[in-house]
Amino acid sequence: MELGPGPAARYKGGMTADQKIVRLKIVLDDVEPKVERWIVVPLKIRLDRLHEVLQAAMGWTNSHLWEIRIRDLGWGPIDPDPLFGDGPLDARKATLQQVLADTGAKRFTYLYDFGDGWSHTVKLDRFETLPADLGNTFMAYAKGPCPPEDCGGPFGYAELLSAYNDTAHEAHHDALDILGPGFSPFADPSRDREAAIHALVARWVRKPRKPR
Repeated sequence: MELGPGPAARYKGGMTADQKIVRLKIVLDDVEPKVERWIVVPLKIRLDRLHEVLQAAMGWTNSHLWEIRIRDLGWGPIDPDPLFGDGPLDARKATLQQVLADTGAKRFTYLYDFGDGWSHTVKLDRFETLPADLGNTFMAYAKGPCPPEDCGGPFGYAELLSAYNDTAHEAHHDALDILGPGFSPFADPSRDREAAIHALVARWVRKPRKPR
């Protein structure tokens, strides 16, 4: 069963036959060279967990605020002491299946780090029924490394790449320290991103209780 344009990492555990899944294509907006991901998740995944999968798939560190925007609605973490009453809906209390049914959307936006302003376009690429011998959350394909945190968003990242590739640039050494020697925006991050999702899913699986 081919679920992505590249080799799929398949993980077992905690799933049943005939589980509905969806393949999502994620594109990091306004970034060149392109940073793209294809992931497979259960259709009934909670939005807070979808956020965690998106973080693992992209390579972010989950250290900033985020929001999933579908049409004119937003879901995210709830501020216990909000200054304004127009915050996002509770992502823990909504599933992808529910919000898609309610909105009829075929794509949505994932926002991360409101300061840097990273925006991801998430497109519903394909629906499937998962065979009983496959896991329910995995990376299907990855292209391009994730930009570093706190680098100033798409514009800052473009400036960082420019300085990195120009040894005469006044900020070249700073860019080298941030990105590291041998960095390439065309590198294949598939193995690391697969491992990150695998580790995330493993944390979700409840350990069996010990007999008393």
